Amino acid sequence: MLRCRHGSPNSTWPRVSDVADVIAPPAPQRRAHPAAYIRGLPISCARREYVLSEIGRAIDAREEGHYVAVTNPENMYHGLRIPSIGEYIRNSDFSVCDGVGVILAGLAWGHVVPRFSGPTLQLECSGLGVGKGWRHFYYGGKPGVADEMARRLKQKYPGLIVCGTYCPPFGEVSAEEDARIIEIINAARPDIVWVGLGVPAKERWIAAHLGKLHVPWLIGVGAAFDYHSGAIPWAPAPVRAVGMEWLYRLIIEPKMRAKRTWWHLVYVVETLVRGFLLAHFLRPSRTGPSTMA
Repeated sequence: MLRCRHGSPNSTWPRVSDVADVIAPPAPQRRAHPAAYIRGLPISCARREYVLSEIGRAIDAREEGHYVAVTNPENMYHGLRIPSIGEYIRNSDFSVCDGVGVILAGLAWGHVVPRFSGPTLQLECSGLGVGKGWRHFYYGGKPGVADEMARRLKQKYPGLIVCGTYCPPFGEVSAEEDARIIEIINAARPDIVWVGLGVPAKERWIAAHLGKLHVPWLIGVGAAFDYHSGAIPWAPAPVRAVGMEWLYRLIIEPKMRAKRTWWHLVYVVETLVRGFLLAHFLRPSRTGPSTMA
C-alpha cells in the first residue's frame, strides 16, 4: 500500500538538526572490496556488476543492515568536516562515485575510480529486481514525488514491486512519528529502502535507522526521486556522459544549488591542490582485493 504524508504549505522541510546524528555501524556481513582512499574517505573501485551482485546476494540471504553511500563532492566535503558523515562513508558496504568532481579528485590522488551515480544505481536495481522479485520502498521526496516516481518506474519496468512510499512530515519528526514510520516500513517487508533526502540528511537518517529497519539495504539517492518522477528534468544523456549534471542543475535551480555547488568546488579544488602539491598521485592509498576491480 502506498502512503504519503503531507505537511502544511507553511511548514518547513525536515532540517538536518531534526535527524539523529549517530555513527552508522558497518553491516555484520559486509564484504571487502577494492576502494580508493581520497583524503581518508573511500570510493569503491568495484565494477558495477559486482555491486549489483552483492546487493542481490544479501537480499537472497536476508541479511540486514547493509547500505550504499552514494558519494559526490558534497558528501566528501561534509565527510571531512562532520565526523559522523565521514564514518558513514567509511562504514558503508559501497561508497559509489556520484560525480565528476570525485573522479577528478581521485586522479589527483592516483586513482581511476568508476562512476555509478545514484539515479543510475536505482534504475539498474529496478530493472534487475523485476525478475528477482525485489521489493522497493521509497522514503522521502516532496509530497507526491515518491508516488509519481513509483508510477513511472512501474511503467518503465513492468513487474516492478513497489511495496510502499512515505513522504516524511514537514518540520521536526517526533519520536512517535518516527516509530510509526519504522513500523510502516517493516510491515511492507522491502528488500531495498530508497531514501530521497538531501545531503547530509539522508546519511543521518540512514545511520539513525540501521538496526531498526529489518531490511537488507538502505540506499540514499537524493535527487533521483526528482529525476525519476519528472519533478526536475534529469540532464540529457550527453551532458551526463561528460559529468556536467551539476552545471545543468545549477542553471535550472540557481538559488537552490548555489551553496551546494560552492561546497562541490571547495572540495574539488582543495583536493586537487593537496593531491598534486603533496604528490599523493605518486603513492595512492587503496584497500581490498583486486579481483573484483
